[in-house]
Amino acid sequence: MSDAIFPTLPGLKWDVTKKPYFSTKIQTSVNGKEARAINWSYPRWQFDLSYELLRDDVTNELRTLMGFFLQRQGAFDSFLYTDPSDNYVASQSIGTGNGATTVFQLVRSLGGFTELMKNITGTPVVRLNGTVQGSGWTVDGNGLITFTTAPAAGVAVTADFSYYFRVRFLQDESEFSQFMQNLWELKKCQLVSLK
Repeated sequence: MSDAIFPTLPGLKWDVTKKPYFSTKIQTSVNGKEARAINWSYPRWQFDLSYELLRDDVTNELRTLMGFFLQRQGAFDSFLYTDPSDNYVASQSIGTGNGATTVFQLVRSLGGFTELMKNITGTPVVRLNGTVQGSGWTVDGNGLITFTTAPAAGVAVTADFSYYFRVRFLQDESEFSQFMQNLWELKKCQLVSLK
């Protein structure tokens, strides 16, 4: 498991695809009724990227991306990916104090769905009833905020924070195509998130 960060390169096309998916076991009886069991409480995310221009010159865009893929040995090693459109939440509710609980998990809400967040980048801004808390708490690598003193009963605990997705390459191969001298493209770069 690597903490390397997927490179940000200028040749990324706008048609980025992002797909959440779950794993559900479905058993159908002879009368057509179904029994379903969910395997995962939280989705995995698939990102499909396409690079229309990777220069093989002093910018080293081709060598940067190809080298990153080779260092990960295809799908073997995980890394951190910043989704340009989904990497920050502000004023996210992470709980309500009860006078005893000192640990709160960072989460993000999408509509009515709440997902646990790990792989936090930088230092979160933590608030109790809207007041920024500059000290008296820590954050760990699993996105757990731990207060030295439990927030009082009824106190709203919120946070602003940035995050990465921990991902790996979906496949063990990657196809780079040269279309002009020193100009390359990568039509399909697929990443999948990990639990």
